[in-house]
Amino acid sequence: MKKLTPFLISGFLLFGAVACQDPAKTSVEAPAPGETPEAPSAETTQAAKEDAQSELRRRQLNADIRAREERNNVTGGNTDRATSDLASEVRSKLEANIPGGQLTVNAAQDGTVTVAGTVTNQDQLSKIEPLSKEIKGVTNVVVNATVAPPQS
Repeated sequence: MKKLTPFLISGFLLFGAVACQDPAKTSVEAPAPGETPEAPSAETTQAAKEDAQSELRRRQLNADIRAREERNNVTGGNTDRATSDLASEVRSKLEANIPGGQLTVNAAQDGTVTVAGTVTNQDQLSKIEPLSKEIKGVTNVVVNATVAPPQS
């Protein structure tokens, strides 16, 4: 039994580390990093817009962002955070404020965040950088997103 316990624990840790390697995406249909983005269908855009614009969804995302910021402030307000935490916070911020966007968010150790995918208009594209920089720890934003109006 003493030999089995460390083996099981290490197995769970290895599985968890491998399972967490997917990049943060704002939707399932968002392209993988480096993949050529496609314009979203009209149905997908409308469903995402309704969900993202619902007051309940916006409150949930903003509460999640506030909770993370409070947690980081309690730990000393350190801006050197895990890349997955930065990517997740930026993704949540973009999801709440850019309805219909199909975006992928990746973060680097130095606080650089790369956002790729598609948005439905130029106004949404111009919101990506300022919204991303609102998250504590983001030092630079690389926007590789394109405008692709919804397909009819």
